[in-house]
Amino acid sequence: MSENENIINEEQVQENPVEVTVDAEAVEAKVEEVVAEAQAEVAEVTVEAMIEEEPQTELKKPRFKEKAKAEPVNFDWDAIGKKHEFYSKDERGRLEQMYDKTLSSIGDHEVIDGIVVGKNNREIVVNIGFKSDGVIPVSEFRYNPNLKVGDKVEVYVENQEGQSGQLMLSHKKARILRSWDRINVAFEKEEIINGYVKCRTKGGLIVDVFGIEAFLPGSQIDVKPIRDYDIYVDKTMEFKVVKINQEYKNVVVSHKALIEDELEQQKIEIISKLEKGQVLEGTVKNITSYGVFIDLGGVDGLIHITDLSWGRINHPEEIVELDQKIKVVILDFDDNKKRIALGLKQLTPHPWDALDENLKIGDKVKGKVVVIADYGAFIEIAAGVEGLIHVSEMSWSQHLRTAQDFLKVSDEVEAIVLTLDREERKMSLGMKQLIPDPWDNIKTKYPVNSKHEATVRNFTNFGIFVEMEEGVDGLIHISDLSWSKKIKHPAEFTKVGETIEVVVLDVDEENRRLSLGHKQLEENPWDVFEDIFTVGSVHQGTIISTSDKGMIVSMPYGVEGFAPNRHLKKEDGSQAKIDETLDFKVIEFSKENKKIILSHSRIHEDLAQTSRVAENEGARGEAKTAKRTVKQINENLERTTLGDLDVLAGLKENLEKEEKAAKKKK
Repeated sequence: MSENENIINEEQVQENPVEVTVDAEAVEAKVEEVVAEAQAEVAEVTVEAMIEEEPQTELKKPRFKEKAKAEPVNFDWDAIGKKHEFYSKDERGRLEQMYDKTLSSIGDHEVIDGIVVGKNNREIVVNIGFKSDGVIPVSEFRYNPNLKVGDKVEVYVENQEGQSGQLMLSHKKARILRSWDRINVAFEKEEIINGYVKCRTKGGLIVDVFGIEAFLPGSQIDVKPIRDYDIYVDKTMEFKVVKINQEYKNVVVSHKALIEDELEQQKIEIISKLEKGQVLEGTVKNITSYGVFIDLGGVDGLIHITDLSWGRINHPEEIVELDQKIKVVILDFDDNKKRIALGLKQLTPHPWDALDENLKIGDKVKGKVVVIADYGAFIEIAAGVEGLIHVSEMSWSQHLRTAQDFLKVSDEVEAIVLTLDREERKMSLGMKQLIPDPWDNIKTKYPVNSKHEATVRNFTNFGIFVEMEEGVDGLIHISDLSWSKKIKHPAEFTKVGETIEVVVLDVDEENRRLSLGHKQLEENPWDVFEDIFTVGSVHQGTIISTSDKGMIVSMPYGVEGFAPNRHLKKEDGSQAKIDETLDFKVIEFSKENKKIILSHSRIHEDLAQTSRVAENEGARGEAKTAKRTVKQINENLERTTLGDLDVLAGLKENLEKEEKAAKKKK
C-alpha cells in the first residue's frame, strides 16, 4: 500500500473536513516501513575486504562511526488513536521527526559499537540499534571469557541483511580493523603496548597485539643475547612497535627498546664513575676467539685473551663461561668511554714475582713448549713464566733451519738460562749449550793441510758449503775445486748430499770458519804444463763450449784453453764449431792466472807466411846471380869501352889537325 493511500491528503481534508480514525497498529507498521526505506536510501560506502585469518590480505578501509544512540520515542497512542478531522503541516512534520528518531544510520562494512543483549554457549546476541539484532559466534570472544550481557563490544557490519534476512556482524574483523588503527597510532606516538607471546618461530617470537600477530626478533627481546626463546612463550610483556609494513600488514615489535632508555641512564651513570684500576663485577655476555665481552650493567667491556690469564691459553672458554659473574679490573678506555678494556689476570699476582730468586744465568731449567714460531720456541718453565729458545740456540749447526725441525708443542725440554731480565720479565734459553761445542778443539781435530771427507750442504755462486760434522761447516771456494777446469757454478762439479774429499786450508776459530779446498788433493799440474804448453807449440784439442768472445778447447792432460773468435777461422775460411777436433797453437801461457790462449788460424797463417818467405828467398837469390853477371858484364864492358875510347880520342885529334891545316892553305 502506498503512502498516499495510508495518509490522508491534507488538501482533501481542508476541502472536505471529515472525521478520521487513526489505527495505532497501522501507524506502527508504517513506521517500520519508513525506517526500511530510509535505510535503503543510505549511501553505500566501499571498505577494504576483511581477512579472516591472515592479516596480509588487504581490507577495504572501514568507515568508523559510533552507533547512533536510539532515543526513546514517546508516542501518544491515545492521541493517535483518536479521531482527527485533519493533520496540519506542523503535526505531520512532528510525526516524521518521530519516525526518524527510531532509525539508526548504518551501512555495510562499518565498525560500530554494540551492546551484548544475550549470550549462550554458542552465540552472542548484540544490539546495534538496527531493526534487528546481530548474532556472533562465541568463539570470536574466546580471548574474553568474562564477557557478560550489557558489555559494550565493537562489531563489523558485514551485511545488513543476509540470505536469511539476519543482520550479519563480526567481532573478530572489527578487532582486526581497529587493531591496525591502534598499532599505527602506537607506532607514531611511540606508545608502550601489551602483547601476548603466542609461540616461538625462526629467529624470534610471535606476539599477539590487539588481535594481530606481530614478530619479535630474537635480537629485540633483551639487551643481552637470548639463547632460550621458549622461556618467554605464554607470557604477557610490554613492547614498542618499531616497524610496520602497510603493504603486507606486517608488524615488528621490540621489548629491548623499552629497557634501552633505562639502561642508557644506567650506562651514563656507570661511565661517569669509571676509573683506571677500578674493580667491577660483570656478567660474561659473549665469548669470541679473541676475547670476552663483559656486561657491567648496561655498559660492555672487552677482556682480550691475553688479559685473561698470565699463562698461555688457546681459547677464552678455558677460563670463563657464558653468564658467569666475574670481577674485572678496568685497564683503559677511550675519551668517550665507549670502548672499555678490562683485565682478569691483573687481579692475581704476576707469576714473575713468585719466580725463584736464586735463579740465575747459566742455570739449567725444565719446561714445556707452549708456542712454536719459525724463529724459535717459547718454553713455560712455570705458570705464566716463559723463556724463548731462538732457533740459533737449538743446535751448533750453522745451517738455516726452523724451530719445527727440533721441537713441537707440548714437548718437555731442558735448557740453559742465557739471559734473565726480571724487570722486563724476559728470559732467553739455549739447548745447544747442553752438549759440547765442537769448535772448542777445532784446530786439533782439523789442522791445516789435513784431509777429510765432508757432506755437501748447499751451493752459492762463489763456492760450496760442506759440513764436516754437526756444528762444523766449511767453504770450498769455486777457484779451489779444480786445477785445470773452468767451473762456472759449483753445481757443475757435485750435488747436494754427496760426499767430497777436502783439504783444510785455513782455520778461523774466532769467526768459526773453515777454508777448504778440493784441488789441493793433487799436485799443481801447471808446473808441468809450463814446460808442455810453451808458446808456439801446437797441440790437438777439441772445442767443448762457446762464449761471446770465443770457445773453450779441451787440451791434453785435462787442461782447458781459450781460443778467441778471430783465431778460430779455418784454412778454407769457415769458422770452427763445437765438437770439432783441430790443431791449436799456444799463443799465450800464464801459470799464475792458469790461462792458455790458443789459435787455430795461426797455424795455417804461419804456413802460408813460410811459403811466401821461401818464394821470396828464391827470387832474391836469382836476382843476386843476375846482378853479379851484369856486374861482370858491365865491368868487362867498362874495360872494353875505356880502351876503345883512347883509340878514338887519338883518331879524333888527327882529324882535327888535318882540318886546321886545310884551312890555312886556303
